[in-house]
Amino acid sequence: MATKRTIPVMIQGREYRIRAETTPEAVRAAAELLNETIDRVRTRAGTVDSVDVAVLAALNIANTLVSVRQDGAPPDLLGPRIEELVTLVESALAEPTGTH
Repeated sequence: MATKRTIPVMIQGREYRIRAETTPEAVRAAAELLNETIDRVRTRAGTVDSVDVAVLAALNIANTLVSVRQDGAPPDLLGPRIEELVTLVESALAEPTGTH
């Protein structure tokens, strides 16, 4: 089992410290994807509620995962990436309401 390390990332201007077994580069790439998805969702939806935006971003990413799985991508390539995205979304949702 790989050693977990704490990796700081910026999501929507806030620092989050993510514990992960993967490389710092992979966690930062996941944070960048999440930032891009949140920005795109916020622009399209016109909502400012951070929980709504986070949930819609998570659904957007999950939809991409479902599409990739249906196209036959090997699960072992997706697993670590998806775990990092889930951790990032959970961290964002765990923040106290009204602090975003």
